[in-house]
Amino acid sequence: MGRLTGGDPSLLRRINSAVVLHALRGAGSPTLTDLTRITGLSRPTVEGVIEGLIEAGLVVESVAEEGAARRQGRPARRFRFRAEAGHLLGVEIGPHRVAALLSGLDGRIIGAGSREVSETACADDRLERVRLVVADVLRRAGIARNSLRAVGVGSPGIVEADGTVRLGTALPGWTGLALGQRLQRSFRCPVLVENDANAAAVAEHWKGSGRDSDDLVFVLAGLSPGAGSLIGGRLHRGFGGAAGEIGALHLLGRDVTPERLLSTTDEPLHPLDEQAVADVFALAKGGDSRAQEAVERFIQRLVHDVAALVLALDPELVVIGGWAAGLDGVLDPLRDELSRYCLRPPRVALSLLGEAAVATGALRLALDHVEEELFAVEGTVTARR
Repeated sequence: MGRLTGGDPSLLRRINSAVVLHALRGAGSPTLTDLTRITGLSRPTVEGVIEGLIEAGLVVESVAEEGAARRQGRPARRFRFRAEAGHLLGVEIGPHRVAALLSGLDGRIIGAGSREVSETACADDRLERVRLVVADVLRRAGIARNSLRAVGVGSPGIVEADGTVRLGTALPGWTGLALGQRLQRSFRCPVLVENDANAAAVAEHWKGSGRDSDDLVFVLAGLSPGAGSLIGGRLHRGFGGAAGEIGALHLLGRDVTPERLLSTTDEPLHPLDEQAVADVFALAKGGDSRAQEAVERFIQRLVHDVAALVLALDPELVVIGGWAAGLDGVLDPLRDELSRYCLRPPRVALSLLGEAAVATGALRLALDHVEEELFAVEGTVTARR
């Protein structure tokens, strides 16, 4: 089944198929009568669609409950959506680790895995680590690679529509990397590459703190923070994919970089040294005055960066993720300062997904792609222009 087009002679039949399939996925094991009521289609139409979906391998007749025939005579036929008819992958590629989540066509996670990687690893080594993680997840779940229908990938950097990283300073050799093309060699299905903060924003809207908010900003906090935004329930990338790059705001007349702000010595922290950052926060919590001053400087910078987005977008919710999500003392100062700077302060919450946010958003990216094909869903959260 492909996407609906106005010139398709089987348009009506395909619309009916999408309607019935969508109803099946959300209704458990309905009968033909149930589907007729849910979809508003005639019984003969539903019967014809069901037979076609069974032939396509997307629907199967459910086994009647034991004893049903004795209680009620011959039970009504029931059907279910075959989530196992295909599988999806969500992959995170980060400075210190790569991770993958595996799901069926319903988005329910059935496998997961991760491996550490050095922040100094070259692009080839990092991509090889991705292949190892994916192979391990598929093997442990007993899923064949040719069962994959789509792969979503979350990566640092400004990502173009074709999966090329136009600018990626967080990973060695990442700028200019044709990431989508490189990964496509390992799969026979579409590979969709997205900026990591954007993917995390989608994840929080799907399964995290932003489930009830269509206008939200996700801040991937760190020494080089990034942000992803949903406006009216749709991911906002900007014209060239650079929306939310708040880590570059220090270039606008602010010479002090975040890695200097959080340093307790005369030497700046390494931009990718997350342990050093955690150590500074731990010292501050323990009462070290220089560390407390460094944390205060960093939080002030983070507040100003987030406030710039809040003033421009007026989100209902700001979600804080990344390494800062596990550290005390970030949310209250952020709330207080946003109330000073912003005309309508948003709600502020920690990520509920933690380190799984990026991979979860990448999985949603893959699921959106499949839903556009199977369910004729228009205007999905992650659809590209």
